[in-house]
Amino acid sequence: MSREAASHINTVLDVVQSRSGAGASAVAASWCRSALHHGLDPSAGMGRSRLDSAELARHREEHAALLAVAEPILDRTFRSVGRSGCGVILSDARGVILVRRVGDGDADNFNAAGLAEGGCWSEAEEGTNGIGTCLIEDRPLVIHRDQHFASRNIGISCMDAPVHDHDGRLIAALDVSSCRDDHGPATAEMVAALVRDAAHQIERDYFCQHFHGQRILFLSEEATLGTALLAVDRDGLVVGASRAARRQLGLEGKAFDKTILLDQLLGADAPPSFQDSDRAVLRQALARAGGNASEAARQLGIGRATLYRRLRRAGIRH
Repeated sequence: MSREAASHINTVLDVVQSRSGAGASAVAASWCRSALHHGLDPSAGMGRSRLDSAELARHREEHAALLAVAEPILDRTFRSVGRSGCGVILSDARGVILVRRVGDGDADNFNAAGLAEGGCWSEAEEGTNGIGTCLIEDRPLVIHRDQHFASRNIGISCMDAPVHDHDGRLIAALDVSSCRDDHGPATAEMVAALVRDAAHQIERDYFCQHFHGQRILFLSEEATLGTALLAVDRDGLVVGASRAARRQLGLEGKAFDKTILLDQLLGADAPPSFQDSDRAVLRQALARAGGNASEAARQLGIGRATLYRRLRRAGIRH
């Protein structure tokens, strides 16, 4: 065992055994969780859990929709960080690595560190680490080298962000890791911002894919939570909300099993009116017909005179 590893083990054990250790920092709290809740030893050897090819294939199939959206974003992220020795990893909510992007010259180091497809990086198995602790705490974070719990992982620097599905549920962790010695804390913080933005983009694209065919409404963009989006059907009823939108509008935990009117949700509710409905239909028909009244009447299946009568009744000048 190296002097660095021995020193790290002593530091972790001192924190775990201290009465106030867990309150020192988020990392210290995770160290205590790793030892006291998960029953792990920071000096444990290199035995690691990894799925076989058949199990990994099943996991990927379960997450096919996510991977279809995420893989182009992983490729783009890797083009930004790959030359610096970083690898880009996407795990599922259990911490199982589904896909990885890493340069040929760094692949052996990643494999030796256990950062390979099928590897299991939950906090319960590896202790404090980027993927597992991100999933436990459901927030972006950096676990830099000796912030890891296990001494076998102190050569890794990890930058992670959680990924949520169309219902705001945690489904994955996006990780950028480096096994190089020259990857310092300042670089880690810069890469962490890139990881967070990429995770938000995966969430946006996943949401839009799931609600394909519905109207997608943009509410806001927030650095920590991501993009607040609503999916609205043709009748103006909200059928979906992203995690950021749920937080913003107080919809957390809502399954949209009851109808929610968009105007009501946004505080612009008014009593329903058949006149408003007719007005919307007539204006849409005219817009589709490029303002041609005869074509609009034909599309609506009514006569031109009837169209003009309804336009007057709805207060529309044409």
